Amino acid sequence: MINSTLPLLAIGAILTVPALSWAGDEIDDPPNDVAPKEETVKDEKAALKTEPTLETAEEDRKKRLIKTLQQKDFIHKGRYEIAPGVGYVTNDPFINRYLLGAGLTYHVTEVFGVEFRGTFSPDFGEGDWKPITHQIIDENSVTPDISKIEWFGDFNFQYSPIYGKVAVSGRRIVMFDIFGAFGTGIVNTRDDLVALDKATDPVAIATEKQFHPTLNYGGGLRVILSRSFAFRFETRGMSYVEVIQSSTLEMKNNVMLLGSASIFFPGVE
Repeated sequence: MINSTLPLLAIGAILTVPALSWAGDEIDDPPNDVAPKEETVKDEKAALKTEPTLETAEEDRKKRLIKTLQQKDFIHKGRYEIAPGVGYVTNDPFINRYLLGAGLTYHVTEVFGVEFRGTFSPDFGEGDWKPITHQIIDENSVTPDISKIEWFGDFNFQYSPIYGKVAVSGRRIVMFDIFGAFGTGIVNTRDDLVALDKATDPVAIATEKQFHPTLNYGGGLRVILSRSFAFRFETRGMSYVEVIQSSTLEMKNNVMLLGSASIFFPGVE
């Protein structure tokens, strides 16, 4: 009984080993037709959707682009500027001097121009005197040195390096530019011999009216309302040497506040 059982067990073991080996091979090497996991398919589709194309990349670049340089709306180059206006001498302690004048500027480039100006100052006699002048002459018997500007003309170089825009009331855009000027000219002055109490003095009469070369300097602001019209607000200085009563030299420095309307031509499209 024992001898007949052993051969049967040996035959079963031999047949079982190949079967186990084949089963292990099946587990380690699955067939190629097994479907991939659902999560893997979703990941691949999402990657294809998010991958940027040339068109979307260009659109994104345009959205991120910040434009800092824009075409200038107001042009100076090759245009003339006529600027009639009024002004006032601010630093004369004894008299009021009002100014009426006009300037013509040719703008060679956007920032550089040449300017010619002519200015007249009306003489109102004692009506020009300030209250302090009446007091020191009438009450203190002091004779101040009073010299009145009658007219002057000058030639200047103009430089306009700053141009900008400002929003007014939220929507309206007002343009402006800031400029400087430097040049030379000539001024005609007349001494007030009544204030000097020298109305009949031949020495004082000899230098009553004089012409002086001047040094001019200053700067200002244009408020540009259209392509052909602007307002100008500026401060100008004028320096010259004057002869007083034929014997004394005195340095004069006049500071003037000016306001004018500027007309540009020819027009631009």
